[in-house]
Amino acid sequence: MSAIGWRVHGDGRTVAPGAVVAPDERLSWPRTIGIGMQHVVAMFGATFLVPLLTGFSPATTLLFSAIGTVTFLLVTGNKLPSYLGSSFAFIGPIVAATASGGQSAAVGGILVTGLLLAAIGLVVHLAGSRWIDLVMPPVVTGTVVALIGFNLAPTAWGTCDDTGACSGFRAAPVTALATLAAIVLSAVLFRGILGRLSILVGVLIGYAVAWVRGEVDFTAVGDAAWFGLPHFVAPTFEPRLLGLFLPVVFVLIAENVGHVKSVAAMTGKDLDPLTGRALLADGLATTFAGLGGGSGTTTYAENIGVMAATKVYSTAAYWVAAATALVLSLSPKFGELINTIPAGVLGGATTVLYGMIGVLGARIWVQNKVDFSDPVNLTTAAVALVIGIANFTWTAGDLEFAGIALGTAAAIGVYHVMRGVARWRGTSQEPASPASVPGGVELER
Repeated sequence: MSAIGWRVHGDGRTVAPGAVVAPDERLSWPRTIGIGMQHVVAMFGATFLVPLLTGFSPATTLLFSAIGTVTFLLVTGNKLPSYLGSSFAFIGPIVAATASGGQSAAVGGILVTGLLLAAIGLVVHLAGSRWIDLVMPPVVTGTVVALIGFNLAPTAWGTCDDTGACSGFRAAPVTALATLAAIVLSAVLFRGILGRLSILVGVLIGYAVAWVRGEVDFTAVGDAAWFGLPHFVAPTFEPRLLGLFLPVVFVLIAENVGHVKSVAAMTGKDLDPLTGRALLADGLATTFAGLGGGSGTTTYAENIGVMAATKVYSTAAYWVAAATALVLSLSPKFGELINTIPAGVLGGATTVLYGMIGVLGARIWVQNKVDFSDPVNLTTAAVALVIGIANFTWTAGDLEFAGIALGTAAAIGVYHVMRGVARWRGTSQEPASPASVPGGVELER
């Protein structure tokens, strides 16, 4: 082992056909730095979409993304390669909490979510992950992921106020349509990394269209300093809003478990013992973000795509990516440049993005062969999806629960009540060996 913890793979320059660069290996440093930069490009579009859609500071989000990635690498003992970027599961709760209690209340919700996820990570590390499979079978996990995406659908279309100012797709239909078309076509036109980064490519093309149409304002970019700390927001805690965030924990669990299993499959290593550490690390990273105004984090599927394309799973590349993100976050001018992306571009991107999140839920059902001829599975998904999509709300004193929270509660409650009664009455149609993977999903993808 080298002094900083990585063995050089082969000659450090090439990867033989069929071989992979393991997490504890690295290529030469110039090649490792280049791959690390690729990881920054891969996470870029998705990580910045969340603060742009929620009103958070892109620079602050990027800073805590870098800190979260370092935290993840340390907690997992430098054995599990991953970049931690913004989780799309937080978009709905952040928007709702900000509208009701301000940005500080939303940050407080992120902090509480992180603490809860970290606590679950400790339990999983000590007791194993079997109980997650029992509480969150694939029909429940898929339903929760699907209702989060479809609950956000009205935001993609946008609204208009009394002055005629609009958000989302309605803000600039031509630009939004160009962005949407660019994302759709780039997904099939390009091979390799560009194809996997279709949303980023589409946003860049949409941005160019918006600039030509005079929809981009660079005034704030010119006024911003080159170097400086990002804007921090201290958390406040409003119990009535915490119900908006707690369902996100279930999604983060599924994302992290899916990430561990995906990397294990690609590297041929048994990484299941690291599941608890991965959950703990993501919980700590989200907690740190909640302390200063960043968005909650999750492991990123985009970066799994880079690893699959390069066959390089070295954690050294992720240290490079984290360092690069940290440097960029300390440039206010860079942050303001990201803020110039107009509403029309975001409207086009979210039309695809929110739909993808919803369909990812269906993919979980398909991958785990969920049987919808079983009335337990069918009713679980049916009830929860309508509650989430219609955005049912329930107020209990100072507490308010909206579509995502109520839909998640319905999915878990309906499933376990119906399954329990069916077993008691002998009417259960569940297979003898039910699927045990709680989802295997990377939501941010």
